[in-house]
Amino acid sequence: MFQIEVDGQHAIVDFILDGYIRVEEMQRFVAELRGATDSLMGRDIKIKADVRTFRPASPEAADMIRRVQEYGLRSGVVRVAELVESQVVALQLNHIARESHADRILRRFWQESSARQWLIHGDEDMGFHPGM
Repeated sequence: MFQIEVDGQHAIVDFILDGYIRVEEMQRFVAELRGATDSLMGRDIKIKADVRTFRPASPEAADMIRRVQEYGLRSGVVRVAELVESQVVALQLNHIARESHADRILRRFWQESSARQWLIHGDEDMGFHPGM
């Protein structure tokens, strides 16, 4: 199962992937995620990905995730916050993010409030100072 919401005020695409996603469902998810991203085109887009209950994806689904990450980068996504609990899922998503180059704009969080704060305000307001 998946759910996608758009916060137009903050240019955030907020999605949840839950359980094991079959290839057909992943195709629908990717199409809807592209549409949500397109609705914010021309802005600094942020993604909040809640994958705490997501189960490891098939190679086909993983490839779709990689392609949609690449699409997001081309479409103006500047920050991606992932909420992850499973080490197996985290490892798989790390691999996909490295391949798509989304790892450069991705940060992992345990709490939704911290993820949302970082998406809206970036590193400066959270005490993260690159180079320190």
